[in-house]
Amino acid sequence: MGKPTGFLDYQREDAKAESPKERIKHFNEFHVPLSKEEQQKQGARCMDCGVPFCQSGQILNGMASGCPLNNLVPEWNDLIYTGNWEQAYLRLKKTNPFPEFTGRVCPALCENACTCGLDGNPVCSKQNELSISEYGYENGLAKAAPPKFRTGKKVAVIGSGPAGLSAANSLNKRGHEVTVYERSDRFGGLLMYGIPNMKLEKHVVERKLKIMEEEGIHFAANTDVGKDIKAEQLKKEYDAVVLACGSSHPRDINVPGREAKGIYFAVDFLKATTKSLLDSDLKDRKYISAKGKNVIVIGGGDTGNDCVGTSIRHGCKSVIQLEMMPKLPDERAENNPWPEWPRICKTDYGQEEAIAVFGHDPRLYTTTVKEFKMNKKGEVCKAVLVSLESKKDEKTGRMAMVPVAGSEKEVPADLVLIAAGFLGSESYVTDAFGVKVNERTNVATNPDSFETNVKNVFTAGDMHRGQSLVVWAIREGRDAAREVDKKLMGYSNL
Repeated sequence: MGKPTGFLDYQREDAKAESPKERIKHFNEFHVPLSKEEQQKQGARCMDCGVPFCQSGQILNGMASGCPLNNLVPEWNDLIYTGNWEQAYLRLKKTNPFPEFTGRVCPALCENACTCGLDGNPVCSKQNELSISEYGYENGLAKAAPPKFRTGKKVAVIGSGPAGLSAANSLNKRGHEVTVYERSDRFGGLLMYGIPNMKLEKHVVERKLKIMEEEGIHFAANTDVGKDIKAEQLKKEYDAVVLACGSSHPRDINVPGREAKGIYFAVDFLKATTKSLLDSDLKDRKYISAKGKNVIVIGGGDTGNDCVGTSIRHGCKSVIQLEMMPKLPDERAENNPWPEWPRICKTDYGQEEAIAVFGHDPRLYTTTVKEFKMNKKGEVCKAVLVSLESKKDEKTGRMAMVPVAGSEKEVPADLVLIAAGFLGSESYVTDAFGVKVNERTNVATNPDSFETNVKNVFTAGDMHRGQSLVVWAIREGRDAAREVDKKLMGYSNL
């Protein structure tokens, strides 16, 4: 700790964001980073606590508190305060192979467990992490470092999302020959097509992929395992296989009129926009356009917010975001103490933009769709909404959200985007490999293990733990790689 009074001397200062009405004119990242001098002051706010909850990665009351990667947060905060950026980069990379991703899209579990946040503003560790990562690229530290020897073992990684890339990165550094298979035309999985460009510009992903290729990792695009290439072939050709296909089966809604044209899953809407943006700067028109349309987004999470922001950039006429649950409190409740993840209401970038453009928050709480209505062409034109209330189910004794009688109302709807989460991985991959799944359709393993019921077939990421965060996927990939390495070599130094 270089400055004992840092948290008193300096106030938290976040990176400035473009105004909502300016940033909706483009699909680029819209935060302007602080200068190195300003960032050093933010590093000074870290007190190197005796018990640094920020790096703990523990589960409290069912939710993560602190960094799942156990990043050495106090160390590199102090190193940037003292101007030792190179050492800060090396300490960051010791635990996190992809700080250029987490520094942009992680919800900052470290900050919500920061002691300064107990009674004040936490250290902006996420922003510090991104600054360190970009320093590495700007100063030649982020470069390929191929392994000095090869083990002679071959590993196939199925899926190039954060879990797959993390597993591939660790296994390659150990000296195994790794091939990553991806069914899409570009690598990155969720990072490429699931997260909009304004949150994570795709050149950032491609920049890292280039380094991984230079380190010796092989990438095979447009290859759908279980369809284009047989699982049995992979099991014969490779010493181990890691399944990291994500949680890609979207949850649907079952209401009258669901078959109407103009109702899409959010993931298809977001992917089409990003692909068209990358292929042609949207000039090919090969995307689901929200321009001039009344948009309804079903789902109050991050994906729903991304749909709101993307629809506004398309030029939608209006946008409503439906959330089944009640609005969260503005401050922590008594049963949600620090350092638990704060269950409070937050307004994200898409909602900020909707407020700026339309003059009101797009979210409707305790509300869902009861029915869709169609025009003569079979296109959705209206949605019947209904309010919900919490009641105890007499049969199960559990609380459930149920419709309020007489609360129905009609709203115009030309485009409906379903962002209701995911139901696990798609079954054709698990069926092809013969791996078992649990009741949630996640790939089943023993506790604290990543090996499936099929010998030398492992799993990691959302396919294993269910829909989660990028940082958890990276952790899963890293830990799965260690188990694969131990199985292949008899021990692991990962």
